[in-house]
Amino acid sequence: QVQLVESGGGLVQPGGSLKLSCAASGATLDYYAISWFRQAPGKEREGVSCIDSGDSRTYYADSVKGRFTISRDSAKNTVYLQMNSLKPEDTAVYYCAAGDVWSLVPGLFFSWGQGTQVTVSS
Repeated sequence: QVQLVESGGGLVQPGGSLKLSCAASGATLDYYAISWFRQAPGKEREGVSCIDSGDSRTYYADSVKGRFTISRDSAKNTVYLQMNSLKPEDTAVYYCAAGDVWSLVPGLFFSWGQGTQVTVSS
């Protein structure tokens, strides 16, 4: 089964950028839909973006549309989330997950990374 490891989180000022990575081992990410989720303290886990297997179609939550970009590098077996124009409300632990369905429903994903903290603050 695929194992996922996120990296790239950190502290950034409002308006800044970060690029998160989701590196896989044990399987080829191209075969799976990969989604990014985030969870802030006291809040439910929220779907952020998804990239499908095969045609790599993408989807973004309204809260990040136009600011975040999801992409896949097959050679590196890695999915990225480029986050621009970051806002304090983007502060959360970000998780990537692998599944068989192009979706932002957490229950449909069977493999999760450990998460990476993103903090947007001045």
